Amino acid sequence: MTLKNRLPRFGFAVAALAAMAFPFLSPLSAQEATAPPTAEAAAPTPTVEERLADLEAYVNNVARPEKENGAASLVAGPGPGHNAWQMISTALVLFMTLPGLALFYGGLVRRKNVLSVLAQCLGIACMVTPLWWLCGYSLSFGATATSPFFGDLSNALLSGIEAGNVGAGYVWISDSMWAMFQLTFAIITPALIVGAIAERMKFISIMAFVLIWMFAVYFPFAHMVWSTVGFMCGPLNPDAGIKAIDFAGGTVVHMTSGWSALVLCIILGKRVGYGKEHMPPHSMVLCMVGTGMLWVGWYGFNAGSALGADAIASNAFVTTTLCAATAGLFWAAIEWILKGKPSVLGFCSGIVAGLVVITPAAGFVSPNSSIIMGIIGGIVPFLAVTYLKKALGYDDALDTFGVHGVGGTLGAILTGVFADEKINAVVGPLKDGLVLEQIKSAGLTIVWSVIATVIIAYIVKAIFGLRPEPEAEETGLDLVDHGEQGYEG
Repeated sequence: MTLKNRLPRFGFAVAALAAMAFPFLSPLSAQEATAPPTAEAAAPTPTVEERLADLEAYVNNVARPEKENGAASLVAGPGPGHNAWQMISTALVLFMTLPGLALFYGGLVRRKNVLSVLAQCLGIACMVTPLWWLCGYSLSFGATATSPFFGDLSNALLSGIEAGNVGAGYVWISDSMWAMFQLTFAIITPALIVGAIAERMKFISIMAFVLIWMFAVYFPFAHMVWSTVGFMCGPLNPDAGIKAIDFAGGTVVHMTSGWSALVLCIILGKRVGYGKEHMPPHSMVLCMVGTGMLWVGWYGFNAGSALGADAIASNAFVTTTLCAATAGLFWAAIEWILKGKPSVLGFCSGIVAGLVVITPAAGFVSPNSSIIMGIIGGIVPFLAVTYLKKALGYDDALDTFGVHGVGGTLGAILTGVFADEKINAVVGPLKDGLVLEQIKSAGLTIVWSVIATVIIAYIVKAIFGLRPEPEAEETGLDLVDHGEQGYEG
């Protein structure tokens, strides 16, 4: 070996000896030089058993299990299947208003007013949506609300509502989809009122009325019935003043709109020529098409309220189908007996009445009970539409009160009669005295809706007036309010 080859080895040996003899001369101690780098403590991971428990909870659509070591769930976000059903349900409920309700109501008015009804449905949808973003969701479901009657502004501008988070509505659906699902309910509820005052209320007055009504009626009732601190939320609030149950909106949607519609149409007065001239629907074809769309959309309304694609959603799907068909059959059968012919309008009205009646009960009652509710739902609203309206003399143009007010009240009470803990375990602790609680909730809904509507109607009347001039009403609201016609010629 040459001297040139030996020098590097000699230098290395001297350096090593110096480091051992005089460690203070070395930038690193021998221990530091040879120690492996310290790794940060790894985050705890769930065990195989805990991961399986997560999957079981997801499949069964129940609450996520706690992890003993504090590990985060590996499926911490929305569950794709349940969330997909929630997205579909949200679209179906919007489909109920646009185009379902718009065509259903549009076909029932005279041809000179068809566009006015469509515009009212469109206008309400377009106004309620940004209002929901601004404060409506928060006033209904505010995360820090403590009042049993009103929400708060903690989620104003949808603050804190994130697509990847869960828990605002339920454990496996996106908070964003929960907010949008509830928005579609907020859209259709005031739109139902349009049917009672069709053909005779100014567009600007309707929009102003709905704007105030959302704050005075809808937001408080959504909070009272579905919020975890709500006054009438028996399933979620152990301190509820009224321990009632409402699966998909018998009180929140149908009773509030139906009873408000009755009061508003009385204050507004009858249409020009009502009782003196024939005012038949201008297109039963549109009405029937709208009815079919409502029926299809109602699966999102009722089965979607299970907040997941589970057995309760399936039960709600079945009971919705059976009750709607049975009510349509019985309404048409009564017409056949009393008037000699079953009308298409009778089938349509009966189907919608059955859908209304089953709404608060869909996820709580058995299929057999839904048949009974369908029979009652086909008979009682028929009597209200055919005889009660005539006896009291009010002009409920498209029978909003007879179907939604009467049907919603009937459904709320029958829910107490037929709710079954075998169908939904949440019923068990609430079953004793449930009928009385349902009657109390219906009573509060009626009183609140009626008083609020009277006040709002006279406020709007003082500012804008409620009705167009008689000549404008004769011309038709399509041209007067919108400068358009539904049909040429």
